[in-house]
Amino acid sequence: MKNGTMVYIETSASLESFRRFLINSTCYTYIPESYGEDPEVFPEKDGDTGSIYVEAADKVTITKMRDITFINAKDVLGILYTSKSGNTKMKWRQIGERGGKVTGEASTNSLVNLITARVIDRDYADELAKGTISKGAAIPRTDEGFDDYDSGGKEPETSQAEN
Repeated sequence: MKNGTMVYIETSASLESFRRFLINSTCYTYIPESYGEDPEVFPEKDGDTGSIYVEAADKVTITKMRDITFINAKDVLGILYTSKSGNTKMKWRQIGERGGKVTGEASTNSLVNLITARVIDRDYADELAKGTISKGAAIPRTDEGFDDYDSGGKEPETSQAEN
Protein backbone atom coordinates (compact mmCIF):
# COMPACT_ATOMS: atom_id res chain seq x y z
CA MET A 1 0.00 0.00 0.00
CA LYS A 2 1.48 3.32 -1.04
CA ASN A 3 1.40 6.35 1.22
CA GLY A 4 -1.84 8.24 0.65
CA THR A 5 -3.67 5.14 -0.58
CA MET A 6 -7.06 4.54 1.01
CA VAL A 7 -8.34 1.09 1.91
CA TYR A 8 -11.90 0.01 2.55
CA ILE A 9 -12.59 -1.30 6.06
CA GLU A 10 -15.55 -3.49 6.93
CA THR A 11 -15.37 -5.32 10.24
CA SER A 12 -17.20 -5.90 13.48
CA ALA A 13 -15.91 -4.04 16.52
CA SER A 14 -16.95 -3.21 20.05
CA LEU A 15 -18.03 0.31 20.86
CA GLU A 16 -15.09 0.58 23.26
CA SER A 17 -12.51 -0.29 20.59
CA PHE A 18 -13.97 2.31 18.21
CA ARG A 19 -14.03 4.89 21.06
CA ARG A 20 -10.33 4.12 21.61
CA PHE A 21 -9.69 4.68 17.89
CA LEU A 22 -11.37 8.10 18.07
CA ILE A 23 -9.29 9.09 21.08
CA ASN A 24 -6.05 7.81 19.54
CA SER A 25 -6.80 9.70 16.32
CA THR A 26 -7.84 13.04 17.77
CA CYS A 27 -7.09 13.85 21.41
CA TYR A 28 -4.82 11.22 22.97
CA THR A 29 -2.19 13.74 24.05
CA TYR A 30 -4.55 15.88 26.13
CA ILE A 31 -7.64 13.88 27.10
CA PRO A 32 -7.98 13.81 30.89
CA GLU A 33 -7.16 10.34 32.23
CA SER A 34 -10.58 9.98 33.88
CA TYR A 35 -12.29 10.64 30.51
CA GLY A 36 -10.09 8.09 28.75
CA GLU A 37 -11.00 5.46 31.33
CA ASP A 38 -14.76 6.15 31.22
CA PRO A 39 -16.48 4.09 28.48
CA GLU A 40 -19.32 6.63 28.29
CA VAL A 41 -17.07 9.61 27.45
CA PHE A 42 -16.57 10.31 23.73
CA PRO A 43 -14.89 13.07 21.75
CA GLU A 44 -17.04 15.08 19.33
CA LYS A 45 -15.80 17.61 16.82
CA ASP A 46 -17.32 20.00 14.28
CA GLY A 47 -15.66 21.95 11.56
CA ASP A 48 -13.73 22.01 8.35
CA THR A 49 -10.79 20.09 9.82
CA GLY A 50 -12.37 16.75 10.57
CA SER A 51 -15.48 15.80 12.47
CA ILE A 52 -16.86 13.28 14.93
CA TYR A 53 -20.56 12.92 15.55
CA VAL A 54 -21.96 10.52 18.15
CA GLU A 55 -25.59 9.50 17.70
CA ALA A 56 -26.94 8.38 21.08
CA ALA A 57 -30.24 8.03 22.90
CA ASP A 58 -28.84 10.26 25.68
CA LYS A 59 -25.82 12.54 25.54
CA VAL A 60 -24.63 15.47 27.63
CA THR A 61 -21.72 17.85 27.00
CA ILE A 62 -19.03 17.63 29.68
CA THR A 63 -16.44 20.17 28.52
CA LYS A 64 -14.61 21.53 25.49
CA MET A 65 -10.82 21.30 25.15
CA ARG A 66 -9.09 22.69 22.08
CA ASP A 67 -11.25 21.62 19.13
CA ILE A 68 -12.83 18.61 20.90
CA THR A 69 -16.06 18.59 22.89
CA PHE A 70 -16.15 15.73 25.37
CA ILE A 71 -19.59 14.23 25.88
CA ASN A 72 -21.12 11.58 28.08
CA ALA A 73 -23.17 9.28 25.84
CA LYS A 74 -25.47 6.40 26.72
CA ASP A 75 -27.04 3.94 24.29
CA VAL A 76 -24.78 4.88 21.37
CA LEU A 77 -26.43 3.98 18.06
CA GLY A 78 -23.75 5.21 15.67
CA ILE A 79 -20.63 7.31 15.21
CA LEU A 80 -19.48 9.20 12.12
CA TYR A 81 -15.79 10.11 11.83
CA THR A 82 -13.89 12.16 9.25
CA SER A 83 -10.19 12.76 9.81
CA LYS A 84 -8.58 16.20 9.80
CA SER A 85 -7.15 15.56 6.34
CA GLY A 86 -10.46 14.22 5.06
CA ASN A 87 -8.73 11.05 3.87
CA THR A 88 -10.39 8.78 6.43
CA LYS A 89 -14.18 8.55 6.58
CA MET A 90 -15.57 5.83 8.80
CA LYS A 91 -18.73 4.96 10.65
CA TRP A 92 -19.58 2.62 13.49
CA ARG A 93 -23.14 1.32 13.68
CA GLN A 94 -24.61 -0.59 16.62
CA ILE A 95 -25.43 -4.26 16.01
CA GLY A 96 -26.50 -5.81 19.27
CA GLU A 97 -25.90 -4.64 22.83
CA ARG A 98 -22.19 -3.67 22.79
CA GLY A 99 -21.07 -4.67 19.34
CA GLY A 100 -21.20 -2.92 16.04
CA LYS A 101 -19.90 -2.73 12.51
CA VAL A 102 -17.18 -0.39 11.25
CA THR A 103 -17.20 0.58 7.58
CA GLY A 104 -15.45 3.20 5.51
CA GLU A 105 -12.24 4.36 3.91
CA ALA A 106 -9.05 4.52 5.97
CA SER A 107 -5.62 6.03 5.35
CA THR A 108 -2.30 4.46 6.36
CA ASN A 109 -2.23 6.63 9.50
CA SER A 110 -5.72 5.51 10.45
CA LEU A 111 -4.76 1.86 9.97
CA VAL A 112 -2.12 2.29 12.68
CA ASN A 113 -4.70 3.80 15.03
CA LEU A 114 -7.24 1.07 14.17
CA ILE A 115 -4.65 -1.59 15.07
CA THR A 116 -3.65 0.19 18.29
CA ALA A 117 -7.31 0.41 19.36
CA ARG A 118 -7.85 -3.24 18.39
CA VAL A 119 -10.57 -2.46 15.86
CA ILE A 120 -8.53 -4.51 13.36
CA ASP A 121 -5.50 -6.74 13.82
CA ARG A 122 -2.15 -6.63 12.04
CA ASP A 123 -2.97 -9.60 9.82
CA TYR A 124 -6.09 -7.86 8.53
CA ALA A 125 -4.12 -4.63 7.94
CA ASP A 126 -1.45 -6.59 6.05
CA GLU A 127 -4.10 -8.19 3.85
CA LEU A 128 -5.64 -4.76 3.19
CA ALA A 129 -2.24 -3.39 2.27
CA LYS A 130 -1.66 -6.25 -0.17
CA GLY A 131 -5.10 -5.76 -1.68
CA THR A 132 -6.07 -9.37 -1.02
CA ILE A 133 -9.30 -8.50 0.83
CA SER A 134 -12.16 -7.42 -1.37
CA LYS A 135 -14.94 -5.04 -0.38
CA GLY A 136 -17.68 -6.92 1.43
CA ALA A 137 -15.49 -9.91 2.35
CA ALA A 138 -16.19 -11.58 5.70
CA ILE A 139 -13.82 -10.21 8.32
CA PRO A 140 -13.11 -12.00 11.60
CA ARG A 141 -13.74 -10.14 14.87
CA THR A 142 -10.57 -8.65 16.31
CA ASP A 143 -11.83 -7.03 19.50
CA GLU A 144 -13.20 -9.97 21.47
CA GLY A 145 -11.83 -9.92 24.98
CA PHE A 146 -10.70 -6.32 24.70
CA ASP A 147 -13.69 -4.54 26.26
CA ASP A 148 -11.47 -3.64 29.19
CA TYR A 149 -8.76 -2.14 26.98
CA ASP A 150 -6.04 -0.64 29.14
CA SER A 151 -5.96 3.08 28.49
CA GLY A 152 -3.14 3.70 30.94
CA GLY A 153 -0.09 2.89 28.81
CA LYS A 154 0.76 4.88 25.73
CA GLU A 155 1.05 2.78 22.60
CA PRO A 156 4.24 3.79 20.75
CA GLU A 157 2.72 3.23 17.31
CA THR A 158 -0.17 5.66 17.74
CA SER A 159 -0.01 8.33 15.11
CA GLN A 160 -1.33 11.82 15.76
CA ALA A 161 -0.48 13.11 12.30
CA GLU A 162 -4.01 12.86 10.94
CA ASN A 163 -5.90 14.59 13.77
